[in-house]
Amino acid sequence: MPTDLSCSACGREFPAGPDEPWRCKCGQPLDFSERPLPDGPAPNFAKTDTREGLWAFSEFLPVRQVVTLGEGFTPLVDADDWNAQFKLDCVFPSGSFKDRGATATLSRAAELGVETVLEDSSGNAGAAIAQYAARAGIDAEIYVPADAKESKLDAIERAGATPVRVDGSRQDVTEACIDAVEAGEGWYASHAWNPAFFAGTMTVALELAAQRDWSVPDAVVCPLGHGTLFLGAYRGFRALFDAGWIDGMPRLLGVQAEGVAPIASELHDADEGRNDVADGIQIAHPARRDQITDAIEATDGDAIALDAEATREALDALHRTGFYVEPTSAVAVAGLSAYRERGVLDEDAGVVVPLTGHGLKS
Repeated sequence: MPTDLSCSACGREFPAGPDEPWRCKCGQPLDFSERPLPDGPAPNFAKTDTREGLWAFSEFLPVRQVVTLGEGFTPLVDADDWNAQFKLDCVFPSGSFKDRGATATLSRAAELGVETVLEDSSGNAGAAIAQYAARAGIDAEIYVPADAKESKLDAIERAGATPVRVDGSRQDVTEACIDAVEAGEGWYASHAWNPAFFAGTMTVALELAAQRDWSVPDAVVCPLGHGTLFLGAYRGFRALFDAGWIDGMPRLLGVQAEGVAPIASELHDADEGRNDVADGIQIAHPARRDQITDAIEATDGDAIALDAEATREALDALHRTGFYVEPTSAVAVAGLSAYRERGVLDEDAGVVVPLTGHGLKS
C-alpha cells in the first residue's frame, strides 16, 4: 500500500491517494508518515547490486519502484585541482540530478493511479518529470518561464509533455501551476513540494556513502535553490546515521546566486548583486525553507551567495579539466573555493561536490 502523508508542523495526517493534498491545510509541506530503515549493519559494497541503480536502496525508500530508466550510482571521481571529489550527477538519463526525484515521484504517481502530472520548473526538473512521465505512460504538463532555454523546452516537448509558458517571474510560474492543480487539472509532481521527490534525492547520500565504503566526507557543498539536493542529502545522511550505517554526519554547505539568496541573506549580509549565470537556483521563496535552515543548523552547515564572475571562472575551470557541466553546477565548485578562502573549510578537509547538470543542456 502507498505510504500516507503527514505534516511535521501541525501533525495532520492525510491518506495516500490520487486526490491527496499537495500541502497541509496549515500551508506547510507534507512528508511521508513513515520513514523506513533497514535492520542490520551496512552491507559490503561488493554485495550491492548496482545494476538496480538508486533503487538498490529500496529499504530506505517509502516509494515502491515502478518507473525507472536505470538511473543512479553516478560516478564519484577525484578532482585533484580542487582537492575534492565530484559526484557526477550530470550523467543521468535526462542530464541532471533531478532524475533522482523524478523516478521516485513518477513511481508514486503510478502507484496512486494518477493520469496527469503537473510541474513548474525553469528547466531541469521539468525535463526529468517529462521524461519519466513518458516512461510511465502518464500525461505531463510542465509550467515554464516564457524565456526558458530552448534546449530544455526541447527535452520537455520531445518526451511528449506539454510546456505551458508563463510570463513574469519564476514565482508567477509556480502560482500558475498551483492554480491549475487547485482547479483539478492534475497531480502536483513538484520538485519543491512533493515528498516523493525528496525520497529520490536522498539517494545521493546513500550512494556517496556506499562508494566511500560507508564513510562520509567532512563536508558536502551543494547548489541551493529549492533545496531538492541539499535537503535530500541531509535526509539520506540522517537515515544512514539512524540506521547505524555511518558514524557521523558531514557538514552541509549551500551555495546560492547573488540577488536571489534568501537562505544566505538570513544567515549573512548577502551582497545585492545579481548572478544570472546560475539561473537554475534563483528561488526567492523556497517551499521548505524552514527544513533547509534546520538541516544547516543540525550539521554545523552554512549558506553563502556568490556572484556571476566567480561562477563563470569556476565553469571555465571545470570545462578545461574535462567536466562539461551547465553553469548552475559551477556555482557549487565556486562555493568550495569561497568556503576555503573564508576559513569555513580547511584546505585538507575531505569534500564532495555534486555536479548537478550536463553542459549539453546549457
